[in-house]
Amino acid sequence: MPREKHPNQAHKSRSQDRSHDRSHDRSQDRAERSQERVQDRQQDRMADFVEEEYVTTSENKLNLTELKQKSMPELMELANSFKIENPSNLRKQELIFALLQECASQNGQIFGEGVLEILPDGFGFLRSPLYSYMPGPDDIYISPSQIRRFGLRKGDIISGQIRPPKEGERYFALLKVSEIGLEPPEASKHLVLFDNLTPLYPDKRFVMENGAENYASRVIDLLAPIGRGQRGLIVAPPRTGKTMMLQTIANSINANHPEVYLIVLLIDERPEEVTDMERTVRAEVISSTFDEPPTRHVQVTEMVLEKAKRLVERKRDVVILLDSITRLGRAYNAVTPSSGRVLSGGLDANAMQRPKRFFGAARNIESGGSLTIIATALIDTGSRMDEVIFEEFKGTGNMEIYLDRHLSEKRVFPAIDINRSGTRKEELLLDEEVLNRMWILRKVLSPMNSIDSMEFLLDKMRKTKNNNEFLNIMNK
Repeated sequence: MPREKHPNQAHKSRSQDRSHDRSHDRSQDRAERSQERVQDRQQDRMADFVEEEYVTTSENKLNLTELKQKSMPELMELANSFKIENPSNLRKQELIFALLQECASQNGQIFGEGVLEILPDGFGFLRSPLYSYMPGPDDIYISPSQIRRFGLRKGDIISGQIRPPKEGERYFALLKVSEIGLEPPEASKHLVLFDNLTPLYPDKRFVMENGAENYASRVIDLLAPIGRGQRGLIVAPPRTGKTMMLQTIANSINANHPEVYLIVLLIDERPEEVTDMERTVRAEVISSTFDEPPTRHVQVTEMVLEKAKRLVERKRDVVILLDSITRLGRAYNAVTPSSGRVLSGGLDANAMQRPKRFFGAARNIESGGSLTIIATALIDTGSRMDEVIFEEFKGTGNMEIYLDRHLSEKRVFPAIDINRSGTRKEELLLDEEVLNRMWILRKVLSPMNSIDSMEFLLDKMRKTKNNNEFLNIMNK
């Protein structure tokens, strides 16, 4: 009869088995890591080989982004020059593919650009702002080895030479990186991360005044000046002209500060409003309409934010005009996992963390560059959730413009409630003489209600050509 092991001996054998398993796992992990490093080096060598292999001898050059912007007649004319058979039978996407394939077969050069989105698997795609960063079949693939080699991050604007998909592949692939963030790749090595940059109060003003009869921009310049790095809210009931206010701000920035990178972000809006904004404003208009899921709203918002951060790291001044932060809060509430704690109106307790991170990213940077975010917030919609979302953001901005429904009902535009609107630390944006006159003007307007004060101000403005003339009249 076999003799049983002593308990201590059994314990020793089990511990030896466990230690043997751990050592085996560690050696297996080391082997896998070394194998991954070998594969990465092989990928890098393969990328170098592919770059050398695609040395072009033809003078033909095509840009994928430019092809997307062309109309069908222009693409047909280009297809005839490349001698593509029956181009009229192809859809636009198929025609672009055929043009690129033909250009590559003639040893021509193909270029593309986009904004990088890195997926959890480690590889990435260049998304096009023309399609509001929506994933599509003409996105450009970037391998993990390229991402590591150049230190690429989500939101980087990348342009370079690409190749069409080979047999068994689905996407265009990046061959050479020409620019990162509108600069040579070498310039990205010494950038300071956005989170490590020092934020300051805005101290340089955006001049909004843009024509004698553009009264909205003149009123904003006087009573709620906008600085570089401002975090502003336009608080608006329905049908008070909030979209027109955003268009006014966008056109004023375009006219007076063309060096600023302007992005208009429309979340959960109507498609016709998107078209109107694209035709009215000369800016990068990114949208996710109300018929798209909340996950799409979140994806496009985070792409815009990361792109803006990468530009600010390069000391650029970026302005994001968001319509609206209330709908953005609703989208995040829909995609946030339930925490078990629900606020009034059905808002999850953790749902506002990421929208606040978006709004809180607006700042003036000490070493140069700024991120300005002007967002609209909806009130008086009849929804308790909208009221709670507004309360969460109330006081987080450093500039607020309140729109008044009574003014809009009387067809007085801009429908700005003068006494409730203003900018914190406005003394940093205005010189002392203008500031003193602003205080005098506010003292004159404060006893009046919102309708009388705006009508009084507009009546005086109609008699002057600009704000300087208006301020000089105040002394008489």
